[in-house]
Amino acid sequence: MQLTGPEILKRMQKTTNKNIPDIIITPFNENCLGSNSYDLHLSDTLKVYKCTIPKGMNPAIRYKGSPEKHYISDWFEEIRYYLDFLNNPYRYYTEMNPQYLIDPCDDKFHETIDIKIPETGLILSPNVGYLGSTIEYTETRNLFPYIDGKSSVGRNFILNHHTAGRGDDGFCGTWTLEIKTLYQTVVYPNMRIGQIYYETCLGKRKPYNTNKNSHYNGQIGPTPAAKIQIENLKKER
Repeated sequence: MQLTGPEILKRMQKTTNKNIPDIIITPFNENCLGSNSYDLHLSDTLKVYKCTIPKGMNPAIRYKGSPEKHYISDWFEEIRYYLDFLNNPYRYYTEMNPQYLIDPCDDKFHETIDIKIPETGLILSPNVGYLGSTIEYTETRNLFPYIDGKSSVGRNFILNHHTAGRGDDGFCGTWTLEIKTLYQTVVYPNMRIGQIYYETCLGKRKPYNTNKNSHYNGQIGPTPAAKIQIENLKKER
């Protein structure tokens, strides 16, 4: 069953035998507490995988406050890269080029570039995937947490997670967001980017922060992917 807003607040005050609440949200503002969720906010740092950005291209553009002040050449670090794009748009500057692939099983493909989101806003490209994070640090015990986009975020065609919106009982940390936009879209630091929900658990606990196979417990800020292992599985009869 899903917790209501008042029950979330109650669980933030309820403590276990170790005197630790079931739910910790820091920072917390009761104005962000909804009917059955709590609003989460975007931090001021994004990461992109270095291997996915063509040489000479900017992964994002500082917003100047008006669409009329921007040109396609703003996506390029220098005019020579822009001219090269005009001559070879499909040879170098398309995400369909296998040169910009990600190998999930090789750590070197997870090297990142940091991008700061200025107070005036940052334009994201629909051709780039961004790792962001929530400002809020959360801890969850005896409950199943998960995040999703707010309806206003969805109606601006901003996707804030790819399959990774589900958390775990025992998870402690900020939430990494896998952000993708359908159009060129402006984002701002501290904007409301999603909601966290809580459901009750059934069965014996296996807390995330005590599982030796957990990769992301305690993460702070946008966290790149851990290398996916290739398992040697034997078929059981």
